Amino acid sequence: METLLRYRGRTVTWADVHQIRELVAAHPEQSRRALSQTLCSAWDWRQANGAPREMVCRGLMLALWRAGHIELPAVRRRPPNPLSVRARPQPVTVDTAPLRISLRELGLLTIVPVRRTTEEASFNSLLQAHHYLGYSQPVGEQLKFMVYAGIRPVALFAWSSAPRHLGPRDRFLGWSPAIRRQNIGAIAYNTRYLILPWVEVEHLASHLLGRMTRMLCSQWQRVYGHAVYFAETFIDRTRYRGTCYRAANWQYLGQTQGRGKDDLTHKPNRTLKDVLGLPLCADYRERLLRAP
Repeated sequence: METLLRYRGRTVTWADVHQIRELVAAHPEQSRRALSQTLCSAWDWRQANGAPREMVCRGLMLALWRAGHIELPAVRRRPPNPLSVRARPQPVTVDTAPLRISLRELGLLTIVPVRRTTEEASFNSLLQAHHYLGYSQPVGEQLKFMVYAGIRPVALFAWSSAPRHLGPRDRFLGWSPAIRRQNIGAIAYNTRYLILPWVEVEHLASHLLGRMTRMLCSQWQRVYGHAVYFAETFIDRTRYRGTCYRAANWQYLGQTQGRGKDDLTHKPNRTLKDVLGLPLCADYRERLLRAP
């Protein structure tokens, strides 16, 4: 069967296009959103966690419509894009009394997943207020964790899907473009790590990194139905040395080119950053290089 295109890992044939045309004709009352839900059901097109891939399906149908392969109903409404029109997190009140004690004196530390919980707003607000990059909504798979000493928050972790193209990491792993496309979902990207500024506890940052990465694989499996085998992050050397990451056994993989994912000029337009990585299991390379 002749392949028309590949979209987000799916091969689309002319038979698929014919099926979509029939589906649109059979449901003239449905909106574009409803049609994507119907097509996901017909194809049983699902994420690893079992949820329908409705947004990806809408993107595919839109690509086929723009190429003139199918007809779609007129747009009925244009809701605001939550990624471009997003309210800033509202300030929250927390105990900011200085914590200048030893790690042992800090007592029991609890790492709590807060994504889609009542604590997520506090997480977003604290990042916005105290991280130099502020808060931005991750895209794709994502996890958020708050670390508590007793009832007081002391640190925050944000994780998301890894960048598709990252030279130092790709060279370190030695995978081909096809294997990378297949297995990129098995890498977790640490987008934010924040020890709250009033917390001054020696060795806390590397201690928490070690605990966080030991539980990361099982947490990803719980939420998204698949494991992650490697973690990565960027370090802006104009601000930090990444000491706590190195103390937690993260490896230096190389430097970014300073161009960003949407670069069209092939010239650096931002700060070069160190790329650090951490295997999450002993056979990570075998798992990440495994062909489908």
